[in-house]
Formats: sequence, C-alpha cells, structure tokens
Amino acid sequence: MTGDLLAMQVGRPYPQRSGRLPRQLQEIDAAWLTGLLQPRYPGIEVQVLDVLEVRNGHTTKLRARLQLNEVGQRAGIAPHVCLKSNWSEGFESGDICELEARFYQLARNWPQAPLPVSYFCDWDADGGGRGVVMMEDLGLAPGQFGHSTDHLGVDGVAAGLESLATLHGATWGSELLQRQSWLPVSMANPVDSNGLLRMYNYIKVNLRKPEYLQLLPAWMYEAPELFSQAFDELAAFELDQRSPSCLIHGDSHQGNSFLRSSGQRIWLDWQLARRGRPWRDVAYFMLGALTVEERRAEAPALLRVYREKLLSLGAEGVLGQDAAWEQLRRWPVWGMQTWMSNMDDWGQVGLPMVERFFAAAEDFDTLRLLTHGRRPRRTPILGQHARPLAPAYQHLLEP
Repeated sequence: MTGDLLAMQVGRPYPQRSGRLPRQLQEIDAAWLTGLLQPRYPGIEVQVLDVLEVRNGHTTKLRARLQLNEVGQRAGIAPHVCLKSNWSEGFESGDICELEARFYQLARNWPQAPLPVSYFCDWDADGGGRGVVMMEDLGLAPGQFGHSTDHLGVDGVAAGLESLATLHGATWGSELLQRQSWLPVSMANPVDSNGLLRMYNYIKVNLRKPEYLQLLPAWMYEAPELFSQAFDELAAFELDQRSPSCLIHGDSHQGNSFLRSSGQRIWLDWQLARRGRPWRDVAYFMLGALTVEERRAEAPALLRVYREKLLSLGAEGVLGQDAAWEQLRRWPVWGMQTWMSNMDDWGQVGLPMVERFFAAAEDFDTLRLLTHGRRPRRTPILGQHARPLAPAYQHLLEP
C-alpha cells in the first residue's frame, strides 16, 4: 500500500508537517503556503501570494495569484488558485473541511471523474475537522458556475446525468472506496438521517412565508409529522439496499457544478461526499433541474440516459429501468427537506426547487409509498433539539 493510500485511511497525508492548520485568515501568506506545500513538492517556494477575493460561508474560498519558483512551475501549479478551508470568523463548520480535503486526496485515484483540478490537500486528523484544498481557480476558467435557477432544458439535464454517470462509474464497486472508513455512508450518519430534524427551525421560517403558504400541500401544516416519518423511511429504505455502491456527491444540485466551455459539467463542493447508491444524486439533480412539465414528460427517458451511460462505462449490477424508477420515486423527500431549509441569502433560490420536489412527490405518490401501513420509527417534537437559527434569522420566528 502506498503512503498516500495509508494516510487516507489512518491519518494525515503529510505527518511531517508540525502544528495545526490555521483557523485565522491573517495567517495565510506566502511563507505559510510554502511550508504547507513542501512535503508534496520538495523545494517549492511561493515567492508572492496576492489575495484577490475571499468568500466566507460554511467554508472559505480564497482566490489567490501566486508567484512560484521553478519547482512550483515544473509541478504544473497554475498561477491562479483557489484555497478552500474555514477561515471565517465565528462560524464553525464541523468536519466538512477535513472531509472535502480527504475526498480530493482519494479522487486522485480516479482521474476520469468530472472534477476540478486539485494541486494539494491536507488535514489535521485530530478531531478538529480542519482541512485545506488548493485547486484551480474556476473563476478564471472558460465556462460558468451553475445556479439552482438555471434552465438547462431536457438536453442539458441529459448531459448533466451523463456527467453524474461518469462520476459514479469511476468508483463503481471500488474496493478502495469500501476501505475508506472516514467516508460517511449515505443516510447512515446524523447529518443525513437527522437532516430534517436538525434544520427544522429553518424550515419553520419558510413555512411562515406567504409564497410558501400558497405553494405547499395542506399536510405540511396540518400533519407535518408525515414529513419526519417519510424522511426516516427513506433512510431505512436506503440502508436496506444491496445493489453496488459508488462515490456519490450527496448534494448534486446545479449550484454545486461548473459547466466548462467544452460542455463538460464538473462537480464542486464535496462536503457531503458519501458512499452509497447513485439514485440520491440522480434524483436530486434531475428533479431539481427540470421544470415540472419537463419532468412529467421526460423523466423516464432521462433515467434511461443515465443508466445507459453508466452501463457503457462497464458498471455491473446496475438496476434495471423499472427498479431504478422505484428508487427515484422515493427520493423527492431528500430534496423537499433540503430546499425547505434553504435561506435564499445563502446563494441559491429555494422556492422553485421546493415546487419541483413537492410536485414530484405528489406525482410519484412518494409519501404513501414510504409511510402507508408503517408505524413511525420515532415521534420527535419537530423543532426540539434543532440547530438554533443564526442571529440574522431569529426575529423571523418571533410571534
């Protein structure tokens, strides 16, 4: 086993680095980056680091222009890069920065996967969740970032599904993937299985908005416990599956993608990377990217496009069309909870997505499929133990 593979499973990729990764933005300079990169690129020197832009959210995206010595230039590192970590004041992002760094290290084994170019990854592996990735600066790359409101049309969605099939096919049935104990299993971890309950305070904010009152079905107000029960049954259903697994994005809406000028769609923001079945990604992208009318007319044909692409890549044990459709019918619930807990000032517009996922659930008879004849697995009080609202939103739940 190579040193890189061993590090991915049991610890840090570069144990010779001393100290922890920084948490403060003012610590990021040319000298720090030189020391960080040298274990992977011996002799490298970052002579100048000019910060061009800093975007803070759940993670920090720092766009920088570098001047590198000959070692760095020979290594193929571009003069413009994006550094991702958590250097935002007052926002703790849990373990997502470490998870994303581990993901990019692992992804070197699958160069055919539709991903950004990454030059370096590191993490602390001490329980603090700190990690850092240095990748290409897509802000200067030919192409455009996706957004939840983009209208791709049926052909654009078909191309996006083929990109997802390429991603899934790269890791289909991979023994290496199975050995990554750090990689969460889809719907078998609290971020997934308790997602609705954890984010219910944000859902309550949207439930009060007039435009949501007009759109949502009556049961969301009269019997919201059905939402929780359906979500629990979706998790249980996924964990019962025995078909081949692969690497899934976990949050595969258009806003987490970039469309290169070549027409290739690549996938970004890997904080929810999972090992699981592909239908979560397929449903989340397809049902969110299609209008309701497009989905009603074309969803079976688009599912066939995805399956045929996956099969063409040599994937074995792929579910048949009818079995895959039965998977798809259950997954609107994931998009329902994700977009109901979205705040638009986070960067993506939620209402059109809510409409699409709730309409799909109605057309697919999703709630009955998941809950009919089943006793609830638990009876939580919705909102109890939920993540507190950020201060900017607290007034929205005041009487």
